[in-house]
Amino acid sequence: MRSPLHLVGSIPLEDSTTVFNTVAATVGGALGCIPDGETGPRSRWNSWTAPTYERTAGLELVPPPPGSYTPWQQARLVVAPEDLVLERIGFADAALASFAVFSDLLANETIASGTRFQVCLPSPIAPMTVLIEESSRAGVEAAHLRQLHAEIAEILDAVPHDQLTIQWDVCQDVGIWEGYYPAYFGDREQGVIDRLAACAGVIPTDVELGYHLCYGDFKHKHFMEPDDLGVCAQIAARLTVAAPRAIDYIHMPVPIDRDDDAYFEPLSGAGLDNATTLYLGLIHYDDGLEGAQRRIETARRHAPAFGVGTECGFGRRDPETIVALLELHAEVAAQLDQ
Repeated sequence: MRSPLHLVGSIPLEDSTTVFNTVAATVGGALGCIPDGETGPRSRWNSWTAPTYERTAGLELVPPPPGSYTPWQQARLVVAPEDLVLERIGFADAALASFAVFSDLLANETIASGTRFQVCLPSPIAPMTVLIEESSRAGVEAAHLRQLHAEIAEILDAVPHDQLTIQWDVCQDVGIWEGYYPAYFGDREQGVIDRLAACAGVIPTDVELGYHLCYGDFKHKHFMEPDDLGVCAQIAARLTVAAPRAIDYIHMPVPIDRDDDAYFEPLSGAGLDNATTLYLGLIHYDDGLEGAQRRIETARRHAPAFGVGTECGFGRRDPETIVALLELHAEVAAQLDQ
């Protein structure tokens, strides 16, 4: 077991300094890594990178199609794919600024020794699906990957690998698997696995690697309600085989109204071994400790061991609720030992 608690990523506090101090003071000892909270403009998860595509020569903005699942303008490719050079996205800039704060707090023991700095990155499928016009996605993807990998290399050069966790946030990928979003590649399931396995391939084995599987949280709603954990289990089983390195953890969502055996039964087919910690996002602010206990009790019948967290990040929550939510995390984690 890696650690009993996991924070998905976004935390709507003032800045990364406030996030690190608040998390360290409430649940720091139960965490293997701490994210910077994706504060400010980055609270808009994937869509905060939209200016990258607006600035990039060779792309033009077009309105979303009528009835679209996305309200944002999208970028259309107007040059040959091989000629497209994406502008800087900003992942490295944000990570390195936050790591400077993290390092100081680690040095003065505000953050516990051995805790890693967590960097969360949307999988490449996310911006292609939300920010790029459908007919342009396959053509833009390679340029996006070149820039993304360059910025990951900057992070890897600047952050000691034994202090770093990289988490891939996997949302539109799940939607494509479910048939909710259109695929821009041939076999929708294999296309998702190929891309997620490639994400693992750019992360060295001495850096901790995780995946957060998600059904979205736009306006505090899933893009669709999962029937059960079947799709997440299928992705986990195939990804752990296809990935060129070990995956340290996989996080899966548990809706507030699902404490039934049917929801958790697919976990037996997830194929996770002792190398990969399973986190179940079963903590919900609205029903607190009692609700989490019910979901834990059911999950234990289908998974031998797991850690816990919320379904998604905290980014759309009222900041006034964050300390209480973190304290709830500590209460729930204590239940795992009982």
